Amino acid sequence: MIDTMQRLESGRAAYTNGRLLLPDREVWGTLIVENGRIADIGEGLFRGGVDVGGAICMPGLVELHTDNIETVLAPRPGVRWPLELAAHYHDRSIIAAGITTVCDAIALGDTLPGSSRLEYYAPIIEVIARGAAAGRYASDHRIHLRCELVYDELVEVVARFIDEPLVVLLSVMDHTPGQRQFADLDKFEQYYGGRYGLDRAGIARVMEDRLRAQERHAASNRDRVVAMARERSIPLATHDDALPEHIAEAVREGAAIAEFPTTAQAARAARESGLHVLMGAPNVVLGGSQSGNVSALALAASGLVDIFSSDYVPQSLLQVPFALAAATRAPLYETVRSVTSTPARAIGLTDRGTLEIGKRADLLFVDVDRDQPRICGVVSAGVRVA
Repeated sequence: MIDTMQRLESGRAAYTNGRLLLPDREVWGTLIVENGRIADIGEGLFRGGVDVGGAICMPGLVELHTDNIETVLAPRPGVRWPLELAAHYHDRSIIAAGITTVCDAIALGDTLPGSSRLEYYAPIIEVIARGAAAGRYASDHRIHLRCELVYDELVEVVARFIDEPLVVLLSVMDHTPGQRQFADLDKFEQYYGGRYGLDRAGIARVMEDRLRAQERHAASNRDRVVAMARERSIPLATHDDALPEHIAEAVREGAAIAEFPTTAQAARAARESGLHVLMGAPNVVLGGSQSGNVSALALAASGLVDIFSSDYVPQSLLQVPFALAAATRAPLYETVRSVTSTPARAIGLTDRGTLEIGKRADLLFVDVDRDQPRICGVVSAGVRVA
């Protein structure tokens, strides 16, 4: 365990006596950091360095889709936390989970009129951009625009924010009942009844409104926001695909990522079409999908998952590579790619995600206690932050 932040002369730091998860192997040795980058890697001990006590040293986690800031902003029904404080608390929970690069997934549109998402998307984007520019955050924050296709004002909202420099990913989604995530209408009723306290009549009204909005807006909104992303070379993701036809549509649009496919059939079609398949870490931790969809661990065991996302539980992301290694007997240096280098590359961040000389020094130090990983140190761009 790292107890102190010791530094060498000239602004350098050495971390020694660690299990280093390199891109193609694990070695016991030392990693040296200088000016926010990995300056050297070697086997054996380094006298005067920080002794990490045999902890695993791995790259910082890269998160492509989390709406954790919404949870912090609204910790209880009817409660709205001050936005600047919510952003700060969100950043601290993200970095404590070992996520050193995070795409904050901002929902543009929602299923219910008057939703807080419709009120807060603009100030959330603005506060994240302001905080990142001021260097307030421990994690490196980027923005993922989640485009709800039935939202009548979607095109105008996307046009307002798509040129924000932090935007690195855009996804298109349609949560209309009867298809994709909610092909099972009982699951739709269970989710919205529990989340919003709606009775059966209220849920029926939501379903009716949703179907009407889909008919009016979904196709034209999809065409226009996809075009905006392609014009700017912003990576595009499709969401909750259930059928090969959904994947085929995404491929025609130039999508790079299939987020949370709901069936093995869709995941296989995505993989065969060259898309990165992204699944949720909570699905792995809980042993299945909250919506009754396909098991992420089963897909991963079949080689059909490239990337994992913490979605609504930041702490779940670190669990994934260890769970995968236990389930598949693959080496840990391979399973960590799904939460480090592969998501980084998927959004064009080639300067991080691996322990290699010259890469950004985003590091996690992890102990394993009773088969559970426990973070004991986080370094972001060379600076100890947790």
